[in-house]
Amino acid sequence: MSSERGRLVVISGPTASGKSTLWRRLVELPRVCFSVSATTRAAREGEVDGRDYHFLSAAEFERRLAAGEFLEHAVVHGQRYGTLRAEVERALQDGNDLLLEIDVQGAEQVRRSGLPVVSVFVKPPSEQVLRQRLRGRGTETEEQMLRRLAIIDEEMKQAGDYDHVVVNDDFERMLAEVMGILGLEEAA
Repeated sequence: MSSERGRLVVISGPTASGKSTLWRRLVELPRVCFSVSATTRAAREGEVDGRDYHFLSAAEFERRLAAGEFLEHAVVHGQRYGTLRAEVERALQDGNDLLLEIDVQGAEQVRRSGLPVVSVFVKPPSEQVLRQRLRGRGTETEEQMLRRLAIIDEEMKQAGDYDHVVVNDDFERMLAEVMGILGLEEAA
């Protein structure tokens, strides 16, 4: 166990902004790990339970919520998502920086938790680019895509609540900027 406690790094942004690609690169660095969220949504092709998400039934999610097992939780795009408190505490006690890719609702709850938090909001260069990225993924039905697009404006309005806002107009430049914010340049 490390003598230095880690910190929570909250990464948020609208769907298809690049936040998942960002955390996947950051966890390649020493002492940086990813918090696997719990969700009630079905696994997408290629996703693995326990690696990508903890896929829970609605009843199991509610049971764990009632037991106080979540640091934060929210309904996003019609599904429940949450961060399990025990996993967060374990990573921080081990001295790791723990990345949480969570929505704006959950980020607000984490900021109020009293834990050491650095929050980063990932913005797309434009709404048009964001729409193109979302359509290009091809992972959502038209109905799901329209639901996601409907909340983009609300999410973007919350960017000012974050410690740092970065624009994903060039991924490698944005990655370097976030590494600088987190003091991780020497770890690369």
